[in-house]
Amino acid sequence: MAEKKLNGTVIVTYRCNARCTMCNRYKAPSKAEEEISIETIKKLPRMYFTNITGGEPFIRTDLKDLVKELYRKSDRIVISTNGFFTDRIIDLCKEYPQIGIRISIEGLEETNNEIRGLDDGYQRGYTTLRKLREMGMKDIGFGMTVQDRNASDLVPLYEISNELGMEFATASLHNSFYFVETKNIIKDRPMVAKNFENLVNRLLASNSPKKWFRAYFNHGLINYIYAQKRLLPCDMSFDTFFIGPYGDVMPCNGTKEKEVMGNLNRQTWEELWNSPQADEIRKKVRCCNRNCWMIGSVSPAMHKYIWRVIPWVAFHKAKSLLGMRYSMYELDICRKYRDGKVGKEELDKCSTCDINAVVCDGLSQGI
Repeated sequence: MAEKKLNGTVIVTYRCNARCTMCNRYKAPSKAEEEISIETIKKLPRMYFTNITGGEPFIRTDLKDLVKELYRKSDRIVISTNGFFTDRIIDLCKEYPQIGIRISIEGLEETNNEIRGLDDGYQRGYTTLRKLREMGMKDIGFGMTVQDRNASDLVPLYEISNELGMEFATASLHNSFYFVETKNIIKDRPMVAKNFENLVNRLLASNSPKKWFRAYFNHGLINYIYAQKRLLPCDMSFDTFFIGPYGDVMPCNGTKEKEVMGNLNRQTWEELWNSPQADEIRKKVRCCNRNCWMIGSVSPAMHKYIWRVIPWVAFHKAKSLLGMRYSMYELDICRKYRDGKVGKEELDKCSTCDINAVVCDGLSQGI
């Protein structure tokens, strides 16, 4: 039988030069001498897709060596970065022009620099993207985490990426051990959702089938912002995994507490993946109620449950062709909130923000 390929995310470091308002990972950095090694990378399984992330992955001066080894394991690699280390990024891309680069930009210049805590972060990231485009790099683009303070920049930033012919990835605020944060929450849900609604309509109006499916993803983000059950099942730890800088293999990066299936520094992949400890984590995943909607878990789910996605995409693309718009009020929860049948405090209690959450919101409590 053909060897099964998995979807993997490799967190190569917890060190970061940014000071993002929605992420405190920089306050709990890893030590360079303890971070995942080439020897551990060699023990990873075959993957059809690998995301390299951090922290800021380009802080590691040996990142090129890690990429070289990962290309022996993976069909496609995308690196998530803040784009600050322009020279290092360009140097790596010259050697691996097929690699994907996603640079996190949290809005237009003033907004981005305020959120990410880098005075010239926007210009550094934007300049890096322009230089990569001039090199002929194809798999490049923006990544934006949407919140109250930058929601109005969502569509303008998409338009910039569209004009440049670049990818545009979105996320919303999450709380987890990975972000070292428990207080992230959307305060003005209708306002933020309205900006996502505008983005969905622009994506549906495009001639790109890929963007039509991204419209569905952003539709799911509106659903998440309103603290509802996720639109697709989560199969993290079954066909998708994360590995941290200390060699710990985890189901995902969205859990309240760090959940560990095993440690690849000390085990073989087969021992780890098929261990009783890994099976216990999979049981917890089946009981998880955090309802995350991050691309790391949603993208595999969209492929696996494509039969649930295609009808939505086909219906809304047809509406767009007929001059009709997608509306966030297609979601029942948006209508209930608008009509006063559900209040803000009630939705806050369903979120993963520890200030307001009164329900079980941690995977470790799931069994």
